[in-house]
Amino acid sequence: MCQAVRAMHIGILIVFCVFKFLPVLSDSLVIIPTYNEKENIEAIIRKVFSLNFPFEVLIVDDNSPDGTQDIVKDLMKEYGDRLHLLARPGKQGLGTAYIAGFRWALQHPYEYIFEMDADFSHNPDDLIRLRTACAEGGADLAVGSRYVTGVNVVNWPMGRVILSYFASKYVKFITGMPISDATAGFKCYRRKVLETIHFGRIKFVGYAFQIEMKFKAWKYGFKLVEVPIIFTDRTLGQSKMSKRIVKEAALGVLQLKISSVLRGSKAYN
Repeated sequence: MCQAVRAMHIGILIVFCVFKFLPVLSDSLVIIPTYNEKENIEAIIRKVFSLNFPFEVLIVDDNSPDGTQDIVKDLMKEYGDRLHLLARPGKQGLGTAYIAGFRWALQHPYEYIFEMDADFSHNPDDLIRLRTACAEGGADLAVGSRYVTGVNVVNWPMGRVILSYFASKYVKFITGMPISDATAGFKCYRRKVLETIHFGRIKFVGYAFQIEMKFKAWKYGFKLVEVPIIFTDRTLGQSKMSKRIVKEAALGVLQLKISSVLRGSKAYN
């Protein structure tokens, strides 16, 4: 009897030791696209890994000439399997970077897949709130929203605040989508949303990409929830905003609505 108890104790100890030294496998991946983000990339990665949840991070870099990739590769030696790099040959646009990241994520067993900027305009602390909205609150797509409780933007010139705010009003009016911050790029997707959307039929690459992904998720009947955040404009590096991106968003909304009406919400995808 004593030998049986002793053997059981040894078995439990062995199992404990095995699991103690296995790498932590997270169900949550944070995708961060980068192009010339050397001033921010190390700090944002370290901040995400300091959170009280074992997020993994995928950097999708468009061959940044400033050495962003080299910084990430050095950090990979420190963080091991929690930090990943997807290196692309050149600058191809925000939308294609995220789609590349989504495809990578779906090749792995992540349940929650996030979008986040590298420049601290999105507060990494809010990752946990976005995940909670999906994991516990029943959302299929949780959107970090600047406008759901007013205007929560810091350090933007007034002209850009007005443009962004009324752009979301415009999107809501044209599409009927119940989202106050249609161009928001801080999001958490449940895996099933990205498995449903056909990436090959995504048309846009700038802010219109963010609108299109929300619109398609909504048209498929997924539950979208806005989580209020405070958006703080970057203090380091350069913004990627351009007149072309604004124009694409303005015209793209009309294209989305027309295609949806003519082809039907399911066939549209």
